[in-house]
This record gives sequence, structure tokens and C-alpha cells, in this order.
Amino acid sequence: MKVSDTHILIVPGYTNSGPDHWQSRWERKLSTARRVVQAEWSKPVREDWVARMIHEVNAATKPVVIIAHSLGVPTAVHALPHCKRRIAGAFLVAPPDVDNSKIRPKHFMTFGPYPRDPLPFPSLMIASRNDPFGSYDHAGDIANAWGSLLIDAGEAGHINTESGHGPWPEGSMVFAQFLSRLQA
Repeated sequence: MKVSDTHILIVPGYTNSGPDHWQSRWERKLSTARRVVQAEWSKPVREDWVARMIHEVNAATKPVVIIAHSLGVPTAVHALPHCKRRIAGAFLVAPPDVDNSKIRPKHFMTFGPYPRDPLPFPSLMIASRNDPFGSYDHAGDIANAWGSLLIDAGEAGHINTESGHGPWPEGSMVFAQFLSRLQA
């Protein structure tokens, strides 16, 4: 599948992805990409975020490819049962452990629990061994439940600008390979 064959939805997490974040950079480079914009980035409400995601998927005129980071991952997964348009695949990065009461901010817990049903399309998850918002074991558990291919990013923090992943060329190469294997 080529970029031009899809609507790529960038689904940021808590506080959005700033201009140097890899999601923002990819959005600028990918001609069919658009961001799922939330009304409230710093005080996320699950129902509002999920409703916005559903709206964006259902407005697409081509198969959708999701690129979700952090709190964008549970947002996207909770929206799936209500999406009417075809989702061709999902690229999921740094899923937070929304069931862990020790994770801060507490807003994350309102996005749990994760659904456990297998995803009805190809998916790939990239997780770090030292992500402060979710353990690698947790990521492996949900990737297994969803049937997602799990890629070990090593000790990469939260895979965001603060952890040194502004351009994130390795992620871009993995995404290009993932996209090329999706069915039009």
C-alpha cells in the first residue's frame, strides 16, 4: 500500500505531540496524513477523545492507517467498534499501562482497561524497555492479545522528543515497511 492509497490518522497522546515530535514531523512529510485534534489535550476525557477518533475515521474516503502514540493507543482501540470505514492497519507506539494506579498522570487510568479482542487488521506495536508510562511486559501482553507484531525498541524511554526521538528515522523505516505490506 502506498501513502496516496490511504488516509493516515496521526493520533497523539496526552498534551499532543509538539512540533519536534516524530508524529508531527511525519504528519508534515506524509501527504495524506492528518492529526486527530482533541479539544482538551491536558485534561483528556476518554469519551471525548474516542468520539473525535470515531469522527475522523468515519470521515475518511480511503482506507485508514492509524499512527498512535501513548494515550493515542487506547483512544484508537476503544474507537474501533464504532468505526464504519475500513482500517487497513495500525502502527502503535509506547502504549501506556492504563490499568496501573502508579502511572501518572491519573488521567491515563480513565482510558482503561484495554479491550482484549484481536484487532481485525494488521498491527505493529513498538515498545521500550524503560518507558515511564508502561512496562515492556505490559506492552507484550496487549500486543499478544491484539495479534500485533511487537518490536523491542530497547531502552528508548517514551519514544518521544524528551527521550531523543524527534525525527526517529528508525521508526520511519519500520513504518514504511509496515505500510508496504498492507493490502489496498
